[in-house]
Amino acid sequence: MNGGEVFIPITMFLVCGIVVVTWLYYRSKEKQMMIEKGMSYEQMVEFLKTKRNPYTVLKMGIVIAVSGFGIGIGSYIGENYQHEGMGGIAALFIIVFIGLGFITAFYATKKYEVDNKQ
Repeated sequence: MNGGEVFIPITMFLVCGIVVVTWLYYRSKEKQMMIEKGMSYEQMVEFLKTKRNPYTVLKMGIVIAVSGFGIGIGSYIGENYQHEGMGGIAALFIIVFIGLGFITAFYATKKYEVDNKQ
């Protein structure tokens, strides 16, 4: 390994550690603020349960799947159909399919929310 390649894993673990420590700190800070406001344990548990959106994972899954599809199509077209002036076609497909993923996720979660309210 050269000198610069050593910093890649160090930076990766450092960033992951900072993300975990920050998440733990803010979660603790949130609970501490609820205790200072006089909330009981049962009220805190109920508040934390109602705050979560059950469709967040569905939205992320749709966006990631459609983004991967866009990356695949963009890469395929970029490699197999190279013409003059088509250098950014892969980036275009990635952006368009990410947008389509967000639109699909919006309507999918809207449909599930309407179905669950009835």
